Amino acid sequence: MSPIFHPLRVRSIEPDTAEAVIVAFDVPPDLHQVFGFTQGQHLTLRADIDGQDLRRAYSICAGIDDGQLRVGVRKVAGGRFSHWLHTRLRVGDTLQVMAPQGRFFVPLQPAAQRHYLGIAGGSGITPILSLMKTALAREPRSRFTLIYGNRSLQSTMFREELQDLKNRYLARLALHHVFSAEQTDLPLNMGRIDHGKITAFLDALLPVRRIDVAFICGPFQMNDQVQAALLAAGLPAERIHVERFGLALPAGAQADAVMHQALAGDAHSARITIVRDGLRREFRFTREQASILDAASAAGLELPFACTSGVCGTCRARCLQGRVRMERNFALDQADLDAGFVLSCQCRPLTDSVVLSFDER
Repeated sequence: MSPIFHPLRVRSIEPDTAEAVIVAFDVPPDLHQVFGFTQGQHLTLRADIDGQDLRRAYSICAGIDDGQLRVGVRKVAGGRFSHWLHTRLRVGDTLQVMAPQGRFFVPLQPAAQRHYLGIAGGSGITPILSLMKTALAREPRSRFTLIYGNRSLQSTMFREELQDLKNRYLARLALHHVFSAEQTDLPLNMGRIDHGKITAFLDALLPVRRIDVAFICGPFQMNDQVQAALLAAGLPAERIHVERFGLALPAGAQADAVMHQALAGDAHSARITIVRDGLRREFRFTREQASILDAASAAGLELPFACTSGVCGTCRARCLQGRVRMERNFALDQADLDAGFVLSCQCRPLTDSVVLSFDER
């Protein structure tokens, strides 16, 4: 089977805010095709941190014409990987990196005349920056409106790059900053991005009838409220695209405390067949194991995954035979489910034989 991760040298690490850095990679010529990306995709990084094998997905912040592979990383409270990356990663180090993944984009149409709306909160700007730079460059008749929420101007990621884009595309790019902890001249630009704030923006500046595609990326609650506001205003669901990071948990709960639970109807054991690169590998799943991905790892199989929370979609596969159930799903839409796609990190078998293919992504 082809390797899932590839070693890439860290080309540069640039501070962006007090809490965020931009990491760029050197891509050797023999990996240019592997790491060719589509705007809005992400990279999964892997590192051994204090003896533990950790993986995290970070969105690409470059446009497809930038000639660089870059990710933006904000330091997260309690985030072991982001803290390690901020304090211990150095230029010249080598990181294990998975090929670009994700479907947070729409196909480009050079002759299109579309109005894109991007709504970002905090580090959720990262994939939307990639989308915005690429759409403005590759669709010369399209426009982009960005509504971007942060605590303050100082905590705003990519603020200089955003202003440079605004200067380059004066007539086609509209930027609207919203600050939750800083005074502004207009009430519309103060507070948090939620259902009411987006409704106010739509009423004041951007009627839904003028929006062709909407991209949303930010904290979990913001995503849900913004999506609900756009739907309530009449924007069709198929025009709304949401990229999630992190998992909504009950107050006081820890991410690693969210456990997979066996239910009545789950198979007590099952024969699982994994297809990758045209090769088939079989192993047994037992009821005590958390998921098919967990069972595959126990059997020594190397499969693509990152968050293990049902959010990033890196572990997406197609169920070719048998039936499974997923405990959580924040990455697949109804069309994916209808086509048989599942998240292997969330799957438990319902039948005594299951075949999952990672070749149909």
